[in-house]
Amino acid sequence: MKFNTLFVAGVCASALLASCNPQTAKENQLKYTHTSLADGDAFQFFQVVGGKVVYEADYAAYVETVATSSQAKQLAAKVKEVYAGIIPTLDSLAVVNQVDFPIKGAAVFAKPEAAAVEHSHVADSASTDHAAAGHAHGATYSDAAYLHHVQHETAKIKDQFERLSGNTNKGLRAFAKANVEKIAELFTLAGGKEDAHAHH
Repeated sequence: MKFNTLFVAGVCASALLASCNPQTAKENQLKYTHTSLADGDAFQFFQVVGGKVVYEADYAAYVETVATSSQAKQLAAKVKEVYAGIIPTLDSLAVVNQVDFPIKGAAVFAKPEAAAVEHSHVADSASTDHAAAGHAHGATYSDAAYLHHVQHETAKIKDQFERLSGNTNKGLRAFAKANVEKIAELFTLAGGKEDAHAHH
């Protein structure tokens, strides 16, 4: 009788220990709670940078077709080249770190239409941020406003790359270090000064 009790207790204990496998627990946590493997700084990087680079690349492609100054056209071409170049790697890193990409809720650039049509889209739009973003760049486009926009947005992206370049995740750190100079160059090209991003 005691042998049967010990045998059953042993089987139950081994089943319990087998279910406590750390790898199984990690997979279940990711599967059922959508937990990211990125730490806080890396997750913020994905949210900020991932939420901006697709929009900025699309906006730059539009500006290349409507800009009147050579400075704005050159800046737009450089913005498109840099941001479009990092999107595939950013996507791969997001997959590895269990971060949803493209970022949910990020603004999507829409080619502006005539002002009257744009006002009707603002009323119908489910996302006021998206509508405001589209409206801000609508019929009132100017090269100077685009230069200021790039400077402002690139300052935020540059700050995130600088932070990520000290991250403990080797892959993310290497990605940041490989691209931080390109982002800094964009910031300078848009008229930014090295200490000017502190107020953003």
